Amino acid sequence: MNDDLLLVPRFLAISRNTMRIIRQNLFWAFSYNAIAIPLAVTGKLHPIVSAGLMAISSLVVVGNSLRLRKGNA
Repeated sequence: MNDDLLLVPRFLAISRNTMRIIRQNLFWAFSYNAIAIPLAVTGKLHPIVSAGLMAISSLVVVGNSLRLRKGNA
């Protein structure tokens, strides 16, 4: 927290970057689930492979979120 109003543009940029990465993560997660769940239900995707792909999907989302720590996502 700071009283300096000159930092408002910086905070707005951080907010925009955060929302952009949240949208990317949601897109990735929904896309993965839209493809993988029907394949798993129909038996075309082995449960072990499905679990592995889900773990990779989670790592992609976490890795994408970590880009915010660099400050210039």
